[in-house]
Amino acid sequence: MAVAADGKAGTVAVLDVGKTNVKLNAVTADGVVLETLSIANPVLPGPPWRHHDLDALGEWVFSSLAELGRRHPLQTFVAAGHGSGGVLVGDDPDLASGVALPMIDYEQPLPEQIRLGYAPLAGSFFDRGSAMMHSATHQARQLYWMQEHAPEAVNGARWYLGLPQYWAWRLSGVAVSEASLLGAQSHLWNVANRCFAPIVAARGWRRLMPDFADAWQVLGKVRPELVRRFGVPDGLSVLSGGHDSSLNHYRYQAAGLSDFIVVSTGTWIVGFSGRTALDRLDEHRGMTLNSDVFGRPLGGVLTMGGREFSHVAGRELPEAPVPDDVVLSLIAKRTMALPSFGNDDGLFPESAGRGRISGPPPETPIERKALALLYCALLTAECIEALGPGQLVVLDGSFLRDPLYARLVAALMPSRRVRFNLDAYGVASGAALLASEGRRRESSPLSLADPGDIQHLWPTVAVYASQWRARAGTGHNTGFNRDFERTYR
Repeated sequence: MAVAADGKAGTVAVLDVGKTNVKLNAVTADGVVLETLSIANPVLPGPPWRHHDLDALGEWVFSSLAELGRRHPLQTFVAAGHGSGGVLVGDDPDLASGVALPMIDYEQPLPEQIRLGYAPLAGSFFDRGSAMMHSATHQARQLYWMQEHAPEAVNGARWYLGLPQYWAWRLSGVAVSEASLLGAQSHLWNVANRCFAPIVAARGWRRLMPDFADAWQVLGKVRPELVRRFGVPDGLSVLSGGHDSSLNHYRYQAAGLSDFIVVSTGTWIVGFSGRTALDRLDEHRGMTLNSDVFGRPLGGVLTMGGREFSHVAGRELPEAPVPDDVVLSLIAKRTMALPSFGNDDGLFPESAGRGRISGPPPETPIERKALALLYCALLTAECIEALGPGQLVVLDGSFLRDPLYARLVAALMPSRRVRFNLDAYGVASGAALLASEGRRRESSPLSLADPGDIQHLWPTVAVYASQWRARAGTGHNTGFNRDFERTYR
């Protein structure tokens, strides 16, 4: 891999594979995104199950990589992906996109016999790294489904690869496993003990798991077939890649931060801390045990904040930022959004599908947006408290498009130093920084912003939060009205 005299790699092509959208970015060695191409992540209805259209996606990835290469001096390729995606492949990355069986869409509902058959095989919390989540979320459960449905296809397969490593294999022809991806609720890897979960041996899957490589390891150059067919830049170095949220966390590690909690917002609110004690993790409250890119444990917590936000905010979402007086008016009227609106419990056991709005409902789109931001700020604060100590809290992701969100979180956490990163491409930046891991002579640049004045918010918000927690935890009114009236009369 070409590295400049200052220890920095050249322009990096970062493929960011999300559940809904796929992005291909040209990123500088310092993590600055220069250009982004994107496409919806295509899904087909089946049979045998709802699955991602890797044929169509591959055509787009390779042609777009060639397109970016004509405008940027690309030297390195690295992929990031969510932890609920795995691909069973054969020997040839060009034959039927390499797949031995279609890649399961993780929101595909499970057949009851698969759910019941898998449960007793899943092992302990540390074997799983999470609670049993909804639908086909976990890679081990997907592989179990494949093996039950088509044992001959699984027997004839060569590898089972996480999403980033699948794309690295498609480009380089080299198959590897990687710790941060397998440590993202795959149920295949015990992060605490750094070993495969018992189900891997029990089901005969060890032969499907290639040797491990670091996320920043160069696997080789792009395959000549892709250069010839699509015009992908010749000589492009291919890295192993890693889990999207772990790479976002790495972006802050590369900037020299140590004692911090990072909370990323999007489809999921994801909180990570390298300081969370393992005995603090509670699988019944959305807590997870993840791995950073170095293979070290990361205490995690996640809740489907983006989906929750959409339920509360509704379809008519105003682009304008929410004025503080709108959210303060909702607080004064005792209006609350209580968990959980989606099909995931998050931090509140047995709350899935029971979300409701209590008190006078919001009457306008801007009030609905305000309530959604307030609700998600409360969820964020719960995530942070669950992770434990950490003086610095860094917020990033889509919720920061409205400045009120960061101010609300800061008002909810007056004893911590809350900062935010307006860079919306934390995953792409972190992934690009892998290209100079071990060669970087100084910390990567990072600009964190202060949410600003919260003095007019925090006393009112703090009282409201206390009342909200009581109601969210019990699911019914426990003196809320009396406490509220005593505070605000």
